[in-house]
Amino acid sequence: MQASKSENTKKAEPFYWLSVAKQKTCSEIINEARNVLRTVETRRPFTPTDGQRKLFGSGSLRGPQNRPPSVFSLHASSFDLTESRPVSGVRLSPLDHKPILITSAKDEDSTVFLPKPPAEAAEVRKVSTARACLCRTASLGSIFSAKVVLPDQNKEKLDSEEPAMMMNNPGRSNNNYLAEQRLYTPVNDKSRQLICNDRISVSESEDFMEGTSGKFSFQLRGESDQMKKPGTNSSWPRSSGWKRRVTEDNIENLCLACTKLYQALNEGNMLGKQFKRRSELLKILYKLVDIDSDPLCLKLAKIILAMKVDGKNLLSVCKLAFKICRNEKNDYIVQNDRLLDCLLEVLRNEDLHKSDEALLYCVGAIKFMSGNAGLLNEMVNKGAVEMLLQLMKQINNVKENDTYFSNLGHLLVQLTATLRNLADLPPARCRLICSGAASELCVALEQRVNDQDVCTYIVRILSKLSSYNDFCAALADCSRCYTLFLALLNKHQKQQDLVIRIVFILGNLTAKNNQAREQFFKEKESVNTLTSLFQTYYELDLNAQTWYHDREGKGKKHLKHPSEAEDVMIKLIRVLANLSIHPSVGATLAAAHRVVELLVTVLEYKSIDDCEELVINAATTINNLSYYQVESSVVQDKKLHIAEMLLKLLMSDNMDGVVEAVRVFGNLSQYHEVCDFIMQKKIYKFMIALLDSKNHDVCFSACGVLLNLTVDKNKGAFLMEEGGIGKLVDCLQDFGPADWQLSCLICKTLWNYSENFTSAASCFGGDTDTLLVLLTSLLDEKLVLDCSLDREGRDSHKLHWEREFKPVAEKLLDRIQSHHSFLPAVPITPF
Repeated sequence: MQASKSENTKKAEPFYWLSVAKQKTCSEIINEARNVLRTVETRRPFTPTDGQRKLFGSGSLRGPQNRPPSVFSLHASSFDLTESRPVSGVRLSPLDHKPILITSAKDEDSTVFLPKPPAEAAEVRKVSTARACLCRTASLGSIFSAKVVLPDQNKEKLDSEEPAMMMNNPGRSNNNYLAEQRLYTPVNDKSRQLICNDRISVSESEDFMEGTSGKFSFQLRGESDQMKKPGTNSSWPRSSGWKRRVTEDNIENLCLACTKLYQALNEGNMLGKQFKRRSELLKILYKLVDIDSDPLCLKLAKIILAMKVDGKNLLSVCKLAFKICRNEKNDYIVQNDRLLDCLLEVLRNEDLHKSDEALLYCVGAIKFMSGNAGLLNEMVNKGAVEMLLQLMKQINNVKENDTYFSNLGHLLVQLTATLRNLADLPPARCRLICSGAASELCVALEQRVNDQDVCTYIVRILSKLSSYNDFCAALADCSRCYTLFLALLNKHQKQQDLVIRIVFILGNLTAKNNQAREQFFKEKESVNTLTSLFQTYYELDLNAQTWYHDREGKGKKHLKHPSEAEDVMIKLIRVLANLSIHPSVGATLAAAHRVVELLVTVLEYKSIDDCEELVINAATTINNLSYYQVESSVVQDKKLHIAEMLLKLLMSDNMDGVVEAVRVFGNLSQYHEVCDFIMQKKIYKFMIALLDSKNHDVCFSACGVLLNLTVDKNKGAFLMEEGGIGKLVDCLQDFGPADWQLSCLICKTLWNYSENFTSAASCFGGDTDTLLVLLTSLLDEKLVLDCSLDREGRDSHKLHWEREFKPVAEKLLDRIQSHHSFLPAVPITPF
């Protein structure tokens, strides 16, 4: 059967173009090309978990003098006792009289007294005790009465009131220390005792809250060598060796009392600021903070937060919660006691400008909680994602010239670190998308471009979320994100942890979105920024490679994972590969000298054993660029040098590398110079051998090279010499209807090969009969298309059969069946 005249004069095309009568547009070619233009996948950059819970991570660039502390002492004195007092609203008038100075003993009855020298310690204790007792008769501060029992050998009771002192214990164990205290409460017939050692009913707690005088009684026992004898100095500094140990039983009893107290306050609707005796209660709770017990402090923090404190006391209680959550061992009790609810209430209600430091430690505590997988779901279910984003919006509304701007950066670090942990959870991702997280994160990133800590946490969030199509689409809709990412890359060019994540995000954006490819490419200096980064990290890697070689010597094993510099280059090449899928962008990149030179450089200085992913990605990108046959193509100019570099990859033991090299040879073999190179280096033998792989992709790529080689009638004989005909027939039999594109490619190769033969027998030898039967069966529409596919699958299957395989197979079958002694000499153009 004779081919048309236009077929004789048709210009050679790449082997992967579809052989159809109608000329395809660039868009159609891209959509129908198979295994030619491909995106590149890579691993998300790994972020190690910080070993310690701190306000700022170990990698923070904030110096100790420029950031709030993660470690601090917290005592009863940290709270403001006056803050809880009600404001009378009445301004007192100044006194009219003047104080009278005593000049002699006879003036002792005057109303004003001069200070006297310090009395003996015993006298001081007597006076202070008397005054304290007097004050307590009308104070609710008498609830907690501590009965201190000295060791047996002393057999004495200490009647004087001692200040609450304790040793600062960073470990926060439950064997805590407390200075001796004794608080007295007048007990009348109607008073009710609340004994911590006994069970406390809700009704009893309510009676107390209604005004009934009560007494908590607990024992403080200490070891004999730690107790001071009566009559000695009443002040016990924390640094001294005199300690008082609070037993675990007493702490458990106090925790139980606090639990019952919270229940009573809650059931009596007395939480908040409306409770009459709120100030007295808070004073007592503040004093108990000195008992350095995390379980107890957790109970105290919960009640104090529920009482809606503000100012200094809100800051101190948020610090207390932060201190508790900082210890990972407390995660269970934190979750069990629902501290999260109280902190979220602070997040929901507190004013950003008035309580910025309190919010810092509040969100810091929530950040620690988010490090526990068991608490993450609870946080999402309780609306933490929405609250954090709302807080971020408020922070974003603060302008750079505002006095709060700098301090709010510390808060933003805690907030974004928390969102980073939440981003791992699918329900959280859904809420982040629905709440417009992409745009808010971009706004924060733009405002804090000089704050590397904030930038790092935000790009970590985006790095995680952009791995998912729905969020990636939302991020792509933020028109300024590309400008922002490029600005960050130029500003922090040598900050590897920041650069690698931004480039990874760009790779995600350009992986499946053609509009994103075009939009990023059109940004000013976009490609130049990528190539500049590539050059920077190539030099870093080259220097590291030289250092490693000099230090370790030859023959050492290569690193199992890519180095930091290699990882950045892997991500950069991925962006270039993804961009090259866009027709106009790809054609421009193919003509960009710097881009192609850097890719070839990778093949020159890296072996696949050095870094497999880097080398394969470079070959993939060259393959994509070689698809574009533009006059100014740098790939075309360097085709022979590229072929030499690919030969090393082809001869490696890495099958992925081999396949990638074959794909590039499939495109480059369109050129006569490369075909000569393939024949000279006997690469065609390797291609024939690959037909035995039984792998669709490998056979497709190898067959493409063979097809281009058979265009030259002087090169066709190699197929018969190396057993290529039989292997092509085997491939057709193995894959057949499963892959019409590959079957079409095989038929085209056999058609070109048979061009110079005078008979079918001399052309196909012993495979002639097999080929005849096979082609006949594959052209039987009923037999071939009767498959167990759904309707859409059947339609696609039929389309490939009709448009690609059938026209070429019919020509080949007709040629074989021809009774003429001479076969027509019309080659099929490369495909």
